[in-house]
Amino acid sequence: MYPWSLVIRVKRCWDRLKNWLAANFPEVLGTLRNGATEEEIKNLEVTLQVKLPLPTRVLYRFCDGQELDVDESSGSADKSLLGLIGGYSFYSHLVNVFLLPSHRVIEITKIIQRQSGFNNRSKYIAVAVSSIYSGKFFFLDCTRGQLFVGTRNLTSDGEMITCVPESLLSSVHDSDGSLIQDAMLLWLEEHARRLESGIVKVRKEGDMKWINLFPEQPPLCSTAVTNGVKVRASSVFVPEQSNCQDEDDRFCFGYSIRMSLLSEGCIINGMKFGSCQLYWRNWVIRANDTVVDNFNGEGVIGKFPLLRPGEEEFVYESCTYMTSSPGSIEGFFTFIPGRLADPVGAPFQVEVASFPLQVPDYIF
Repeated sequence: MYPWSLVIRVKRCWDRLKNWLAANFPEVLGTLRNGATEEEIKNLEVTLQVKLPLPTRVLYRFCDGQELDVDESSGSADKSLLGLIGGYSFYSHLVNVFLLPSHRVIEITKIIQRQSGFNNRSKYIAVAVSSIYSGKFFFLDCTRGQLFVGTRNLTSDGEMITCVPESLLSSVHDSDGSLIQDAMLLWLEEHARRLESGIVKVRKEGDMKWINLFPEQPPLCSTAVTNGVKVRASSVFVPEQSNCQDEDDRFCFGYSIRMSLLSEGCIINGMKFGSCQLYWRNWVIRANDTVVDNFNGEGVIGKFPLLRPGEEEFVYESCTYMTSSPGSIEGFFTFIPGRLADPVGAPFQVEVASFPLQVPDYIF
């Protein structure tokens, strides 16, 4: 019924994802459902009056999305953070994306289709959503095989952004095609690649952990060490807070800054100090190599982290809006040796190496 080469490719994709989960995040592995039956897939197609692209059909035959009602006793992770695609947070904005099982595809698609912006999109189905923040939805266009994610204007006028390069889609309904690939398959394969390569990792915070979409590897993540203080920085595009119709808030980017003190401590002019504390920050934001903002301020998000050798990174997240892409952020932090209340040396600047703000080819 299905081209054998496609079956092998889809199985390889799921095997890669499952092997990574088994080694790094078994709690998510436990949420993956068995494959959907042909009857369940046919029911989805008849109910929603669509014909699934061949690769998506095979993907669901191997795994029918995720079980959202996770048994809390199955692991220590918060069940709302067990999305296979993962997410990010900044301020009160928290996102974690699950793959929908076929019965939930039907339910959520019906709800979304009642919105005014979906009058001409009867062949779009919801395939992934955030379990926490209800404003992030991914849709598969069953006709073209393209994957879309909603923007801030999703419910008002159906505004969406493509998630996969259009040029890669091929023979999405043709079982005789030499290369059969839709956006859903390409998207999951790219996600597997990012997980395997360490671009995306599991983040732990107390008893919670989740797949964190802030990149961890260069060139998307920058690293700089100054006087023993290490700063890593990266960003993620936030489509659900972007507004393609607004010149000022067109693109939203969340960014993550991680700072730590190396084991040898803070070293300034040959002198070692056992701690240092953040006092000041300076940011330079560029859009298309033009400086669009330059600002200074005390601390970060109201905090003044105290760094000691060997302790875990201090991590904070924030966001910024851009009128165009690509862009970048760079700057420096000012630290005080010792503590702010008990300085033992002169202030010194710590580099934050430039990291990109760009709308990626693949959006998660």
